Amino acid sequence: MQSTEIIKKLPYTEPFLFVDEILSISDNDVIGAYTFKKTANFYRGHFKDHPITPGVLLTECMAQIGLVCLAIYLIEKEEDIAHNFALSHTDIDFLLLVYPGEKVRVVSEKIYFRFGKLKCKVRMYNSDEKLVAHGEISGMTIKKL
Repeated sequence: MQSTEIIKKLPYTEPFLFVDEILSISDNDVIGAYTFKKTANFYRGHFKDHPITPGVLLTECMAQIGLVCLAIYLIEKEEDIAHNFALSHTDIDFLLLVYPGEKVRVVSEKIYFRFGKLKCKVRMYNSDEKLVAHGEISGMTIKKL
C-alpha cells in the first residue's frame, strides 16, 4: 500500500490531521513527518505572548503517524474488513518544546500487533534531529459504524 493511500484512509481531516507525509513504512515500523502550522488557532491561547504546541497535540501527532498509519498498513495486509483504530494508552515523556511552524519527524517501532491491539515505541524529533518526546502508545481496532 502506498503512503498516500494510507493518509487518505486516516479518519481525520483538517484541522485535526497531523500527518503530512509518510517517509517509510513496513511490517515493523513507520516514519512520518508533520509541520505545525504557524496559523493554527490553538496557538492564540497556548500560551499568550509565547505560543508553543500543546503536549496533547504532540501526542496526537505521534499517535496518528506512529500508531494509526501503521495499523492501517497492517490491517489492510491481513483483512478485507473496514476498521478504524482507537487510542487506548499513552506513556510519553516530553523533552523539548515545539514552536509554531516547526516540522517534526515521528519514528515508531512495533512492539506487538495481536488480537486487534497494536503497541509501539515512538520517538519525535525536531528539524535539528533533537529528541522532542518519546514513549509508548497503544491502540485497538474498532469496526466502522
